[in-house]
Amino acid sequence: MKYTYQYRALPTTEQKLELNLWLRTCQYWYNSQLGDRFDWWEQNRTPINACPLVVSLPELRDKPNYYSQKKYLPGLKKKPVLVQWSGKELDFSRVPANTLQEVCKRVDIAFERFISGDSNGNRSGKPRFKSQSRYRSFVIEGAGLELHSCSIGGKYLYIKVPKVGLIKVRSHRHLPDGSILKQIQFVKKNDGWFVNLRLEDPTVPVSKNDIIPTWDNSLAMDAVLHKDDYLATSEGVKLPSLKVLRKSQHKLTRISRKKNARKRGSKSRRKLAKREGRQHQKIARCRKDFQYKTAHKLVRTGKKVFFHEDLNLKGLSKRNAPKLDETGAYVPNGQAAKSGLNLSWSDAAFGQFFQLLGHIAGKAGAIVIAKNPAYTSQLLSYRDEVVFTDCSIRKYWDADLKLFVDRDINSAINMKRVGLDIFPTIKRRKGSITIVRSITDDTSKEVLRILRTA
Repeated sequence: MKYTYQYRALPTTEQKLELNLWLRTCQYWYNSQLGDRFDWWEQNRTPINACPLVVSLPELRDKPNYYSQKKYLPGLKKKPVLVQWSGKELDFSRVPANTLQEVCKRVDIAFERFISGDSNGNRSGKPRFKSQSRYRSFVIEGAGLELHSCSIGGKYLYIKVPKVGLIKVRSHRHLPDGSILKQIQFVKKNDGWFVNLRLEDPTVPVSKNDIIPTWDNSLAMDAVLHKDDYLATSEGVKLPSLKVLRKSQHKLTRISRKKNARKRGSKSRRKLAKREGRQHQKIARCRKDFQYKTAHKLVRTGKKVFFHEDLNLKGLSKRNAPKLDETGAYVPNGQAAKSGLNLSWSDAAFGQFFQLLGHIAGKAGAIVIAKNPAYTSQLLSYRDEVVFTDCSIRKYWDADLKLFVDRDINSAINMKRVGLDIFPTIKRRKGSITIVRSITDDTSKEVLRILRTA
């Protein structure tokens, strides 16, 4: 199995200067290739709705690709390349060849995604030219990569990098025995250099797709996003949320206001921008640490199959459409309240959490499956009855069974039923919900046991 460990790199001053030069060269090479592809894109097409009768087309070119652009590298290494806007010279020969070839792959992937579009044929925006703040990483792979452990209590590693030498790395996490180093990625962050070690370990099990989910070996989750709750599980447990962005928002706002009041290009503005970046970095790291701990807590339950909602996060965090009255004037559309909800969705970062859960579960031999959550939050899990018709209804009192039913735990149990394919078949006819096929009675005993212990 292949996985990535991240460590803090501790390069010397000379090594930092060399790594910065590599990063600047890769940034220039990325922008140069992207500009060449844009030139080809503009020269080899014409609008079909405004085609003149007499037109002089430029000489058509073959489409640039990864292999054609990679052929320019031997010529660029013969002499320094002059950067027009800054007047500085870049020496391509000081950067490893496989690093520059990896930049060609990044450009090829970004541009092909732009011209091909999504599954519906809709193209997204053009790839951006990378500024110094946007281009922050490069990759080294191939021969010459070695790991050397330090004898001082195992606190440090030394990575042998071509053309740089040994780079000191803080080893806060033990590398698995028998792992093979395949690739190194250097990332320049706000507080220094970090290194991602891509390892291959044959002893780590690969997630098995042939696991048959059952009621006992599966666990379902419902994304709550209500008050202090983060997730509700089908075992009747609610996991708390961290809301790190909400808690740090006042600090971030204060720094941003100070920065925006300073003159552009001034030293004080740059210092505040760096301080703002570190605050964002702290928020992101706290959130990721919380998600890792939550994912490990779920995996330690011993379940082999995890079901979660296939959320349309892009649609859930979308702005409301504007509303107009009879005179054409804009009227309130509820966007003020929706903006707070959008911030909560971004703070929760469920897409990132489910991705992390998939990686951690895969190393434990489990699988994570996304399922359509349609009607799971409305229907009672032990009876075919629509009860939770509104989001304000958080609990339901069943007078016959003398039972309080929590909306989120009920939804998580229904997600488990969807994953096991025992959820009722539902059809909408003229706005009303009709149950076509149901085997709810077969699982009502297990469901009631969970609800009573919740």
